[in-house]
Amino acid sequence: MKDYRPLLQAIKVKGDNVFSSKSELVGILAFNLGILTVGEAKELIEEAIKEGIIEETPEGLIVHEDAITEKESKRDIFGEMVEYLARELELSEIEVLEEIEKMKERYGNLDKKILAYLFGLSKGVNMEKFKEYLEDE
Repeated sequence: MKDYRPLLQAIKVKGDNVFSSKSELVGILAFNLGILTVGEAKELIEEAIKEGIIEETPEGLIVHEDAITEKESKRDIFGEMVEYLARELELSEIEVLEEIEKMKERYGNLDKKILAYLFGLSKGVNMEKFKEYLEDE
């Protein structure tokens, strides 16, 4: 599932959820915010249109903030972390889960997302993309 939070940041920069064109939105995401490349911004916009996050109207592109919030609340961040760690460490997801379980025994009853984050850091994996999810907890 795509991460649509950059669209929320674009709304903050513009001060409105209506963008005159795809180019304007790409410009804000790629140049003003610098959080995506032009290609990534275009891909995000296309995916958001397909998902109903962005609506194309004669006035421009309308970004539906409530739809982003709803999708974000349904994300399985822990599952995404396990999948990412397995790919980065060239392990199976079961092996990653077993390692996280060992950390649970060592550190106690911490949230499983925090344990996954710590496991990734201990193995030298860049976990930056999950950091803000932990800060929101």
